[in-house]
Amino acid sequence: MDIIKFIKIDENSRVPKYQQIVDSIINNISMGNLEMDQKIPSINLFSEEFYLSRDTVEKAYNILKQRNIISAIKGKGYYITRTKLISKVNILFLVNKLSTYKMRIYNSFLNSLVPNSHTDLHIYHCDESLFLNLLDKYKSAYDYYIIMPHFKNENLQHISSTGAIVEAINKIPKDKLIIMDNFKLPDSKEITAVYQDFENDIYDALKKGIDRILKYKKIMLIYPEKSIYPYPKRILYGFIRFCEEYKLDYEILNEIYDDMILKKGDLFITIEEFDLVSLIKQLREDEFKLGQDIGIISYNDTPLKELLGITVISTDFKVMGETVSDMIINRKKEQIKVPFNFIDRDSL
Repeated sequence: MDIIKFIKIDENSRVPKYQQIVDSIINNISMGNLEMDQKIPSINLFSEEFYLSRDTVEKAYNILKQRNIISAIKGKGYYITRTKLISKVNILFLVNKLSTYKMRIYNSFLNSLVPNSHTDLHIYHCDESLFLNLLDKYKSAYDYYIIMPHFKNENLQHISSTGAIVEAINKIPKDKLIIMDNFKLPDSKEITAVYQDFENDIYDALKKGIDRILKYKKIMLIYPEKSIYPYPKRILYGFIRFCEEYKLDYEILNEIYDDMILKKGDLFITIEEFDLVSLIKQLREDEFKLGQDIGIISYNDTPLKELLGITVISTDFKVMGETVSDMIINRKKEQIKVPFNFIDRDSL
């Protein structure tokens, strides 16, 4: 077979022979020397050609089969099944939406990941059908599946999963699956996860800022009841629990309306960027002093909010990306809640 001439086994290398076989085949695929559906030597032929034990070659082939790089066809032999092998570790990263903070997670993940890896990013826009199609299309094609499960129902309200979603996720081997950001799935005890605890996070973060919050007379949460990219209702529940525990006057609004009635002593918690911008514009037009007459806390930190001096309650997106990367590098199987912070700036 012509493939034999491409395989290199270094007798003097400290790298195990089986790993040299794996690396050599992957390298030749990436160089274009091996093509999809091309037959490769049998275990016996390979061992005879390179004077290796049959067990050594079989171990290498099993690794290649587990990674879906080769497949065995009964009575015919072994064939190449994947040629998009830019790296040794291939990762599918499924994100529900494009946003500044989602990209901070993704970029942090990439920056801390080992060089010999390749990550494909796909956005499914909180759409169940698109998500299921992507999983079906790429089943068994990746070494790791990183999933942020945020979906919407027909009323544009947030849901974490459906029966079909859970069924599809359960088909992914547990050692290949990492759930990120939203960890609210049935039978999730054995799933690796790096997540936010939405209800307790907002409750605990607001408690940290209680001394600053108490100077305001009324607190408003701008929670979009319906949205193209909806937010977990657990944020709402945590906010209500906080306000009722501290006996605060509060109101839940769907959006920042044009010509909003603003009063001194109001405190707003905004979630969507559009509402934050609209509110700041109205404050300026009505000549209210931000952080003195009216306060703002924004959900999820961004570089722009830091620049503008907006107080935020936010998970640490950089840590989230780095933690998932560390799990892959060190093959950890844990469930880790990411720190959620109250960051006091000029708007409170």
